[in-house]
Amino acid sequence: VQLQASGGGLVQAGGSLRLSCAASRRTSSDNGLGWFRQRPGKEREFVAAISWRGGSTDYADSVKGRFTISRDNAKNTMYLQMNSLTPEDTAVYYCAVSRYSGVTKPPSNYQYWGQGTQVTVSS
Repeated sequence: VQLQASGGGLVQAGGSLRLSCAASRRTSSDNGLGWFRQRPGKEREFVAAISWRGGSTDYADSVKGRFTISRDNAKNTMYLQMNSLTPEDTAVYYCAVSRYSGVTKPPSNYQYWGQGTQVTVSS
């Protein structure tokens, strides 16, 4: 499975962006999906996850109430709506396919990764 993340860019603080992640095909099993990010000089960190049917979601505390993860299984696509962005959200954002159907946070629980899309928030 190949993942293509898009939608990153430069935005002012307080602005919004919507990231998309398109999969080349559906996986053979029902998989959860997740977004991660890597800020400059930091390790990759969990941002949000969604279960196979979309009924369960989980967010990092730092993005709760500002980011919303969603998926469209018919289109093999996942989204991350990011609102009220701050300079601390500046990072390369990665999408990933989980080994499991539910929500999970550890990067080691994800088996396929996209190439990343840069999000830069100016103050």
